[in-house]
Amino acid sequence: MLQRTILAALLAAAAASGVYWWLSAPVVAAAGSAPAHPPDLANGEVMFNVGGCASCHAVPDQPDRTRLGGGVAIKSPFGTFYAPNISPDPADGIGKWTDTDFVNAVMHGVSPDGQHYFPAFPYTSYQHARREDVLDLFAYLKTLPPVAGKVRDHDVGFPFNVRRNIGIWKFLFMDSKPLIADASKSLQWKRGAYLVNSFGHCAECHTPRNALGGIIAGERFAGGPNPEGEGWVPNITQKGLGEWSAKDIAYFLKTGELPDGDSAGGAMTRVIKNTSHLSDEDLAAMAEYLKSLPPVDGPTPPKRKEAS
Repeated sequence: MLQRTILAALLAAAAASGVYWWLSAPVVAAAGSAPAHPPDLANGEVMFNVGGCASCHAVPDQPDRTRLGGGVAIKSPFGTFYAPNISPDPADGIGKWTDTDFVNAVMHGVSPDGQHYFPAFPYTSYQHARREDVLDLFAYLKTLPPVAGKVRDHDVGFPFNVRRNIGIWKFLFMDSKPLIADASKSLQWKRGAYLVNSFGHCAECHTPRNALGGIIAGERFAGGPNPEGEGWVPNITQKGLGEWSAKDIAYFLKTGELPDGDSAGGAMTRVIKNTSHLSDEDLAAMAEYLKSLPPVDGPTPPKRKEAS
């Protein structure tokens, strides 16, 4: 009887291990699985700006936003992540990457050596980008100056530092589905919806998360605690922006100035440094989409302390 119990336990453990290994395996696009794409550098620069690549990957404490040597600390409830070097340096950056390597990193969150990237890298939004736009971004990055230097390791403790576990996280929180545009909407709205929900990755900060760090789908764009641990990220549905016009939103993304004359603060200042480079047409498109979001109740922000 004991032997049967032990055997059954071993078989159950083996089955559980097999399921875990299957669910946690990295999913990637195979090399040569898509046709070659002639790069459009101008479009790549647009994706660079709307994606905010410089916000995390530009070397801190220097003025050149194209020196993508990494090093910015990204705080989270699970530890501190350090943005890597994505300059075209062949030794320390992505200079030796192939198109497939870059697509797998951006859209699938998988490194060239087959390891999961931590979702501090917002591939949960980038998965919705078009492959052509991803390749245009890659081509543009290769025109920027190479920066030597490796970034320090992430400061993340067990069990969150086990990269294989991220495969389970992806199974739970990545749908890998393309964005489906509302056929009844204008071309400008569709462009805005694409930019906001793919490279713009606005939901990554403006949506509350559950205990596992997954976006709460029913409260998308409804604001919540800053994932980096300080302050509050505002609700950008009509619950929070009801008094803003689409022109107000576009002007804010261009200048960082609010309708009441105040200006953006905190992490949003880094976002504005990127969106300020976008065309008026793309800003208007993003504004039209954001203005169309229905009101959604999110977490209640803390009360502001009154000045003494």
